[in-house]
Amino acid sequence: MVSRGPWTGDARWHNDEVHERWLRLLNRPTGALDYRDEWYDAQCGGCRFWIALSGELGRDWGACTRATSMFDGQMRFEHDGCPSFMVRADRSFG
Repeated sequence: MVSRGPWTGDARWHNDEVHERWLRLLNRPTGALDYRDEWYDAQCGGCRFWIALSGELGRDWGACTRATSMFDGQMRFEHDGCPSFMVRADRSFG
């Protein structure tokens, strides 16, 4: 394999594979029968401690940075959630 510089994470095939693999780790799949209505407004993408990745994967994925969350330091899907959610002051998402 020929090195073409630093990995940028912009290979579509790789991003699709990562997305599908990480989706298996969801805590609260929005399509699950036991998904509660009150969780809809408490998704990771709206949490003040969620930091989006850069590049294509950052459209859906970010890191949890809340020390009290069971997901601290892990990649999280923007529509997932956890009990440590804290809404952003500006109520933005993503």
